[in-house]
Amino acid sequence: MGNKILVLIVEDEEHIRKIVEYNLKADGFEVYMAEDGQSGLEMALEHKPDVILLDWMMPEMDGVDVLKELRTNEKTEDITVFMLTAKTMMDDVGDAFHAGADDYITKPFNPKLLGESIRKKLERRCCNKEKEK
Repeated sequence: MGNKILVLIVEDEEHIRKIVEYNLKADGFEVYMAEDGQSGLEMALEHKPDVILLDWMMPEMDGVDVLKELRTNEKTEDITVFMLTAKTMMDDVGDAFHAGADDYITKPFNPKLLGESIRKKLERRCCNKEKEK
């Protein structure tokens, strides 16, 4: 990880993408955006982000399908993925974690707290990897 944490937002709703982008950039993150699952996968391979904020409900390829693809590709399998979704049922949360999500944020959410959540999750992952060595 360089100086800036690179975040890829995969979200089909433009206003949500813009709000998240604005807040993360203001918080010092480098941000890329994709409006659908397929372009999100392509951008993940191209930019190798530190974190992906992944919407669940998108046309054509939903977030869980994207997540499964990310987890089966050695170039993207270790990227930290936050599901960012309106789905709040416990079964949905379980499905997301089973598919490989690292965290689960339900809409509506406070975009000003996203940066802190991302940093804390990356810090914990880093510390856990150090302990495994």
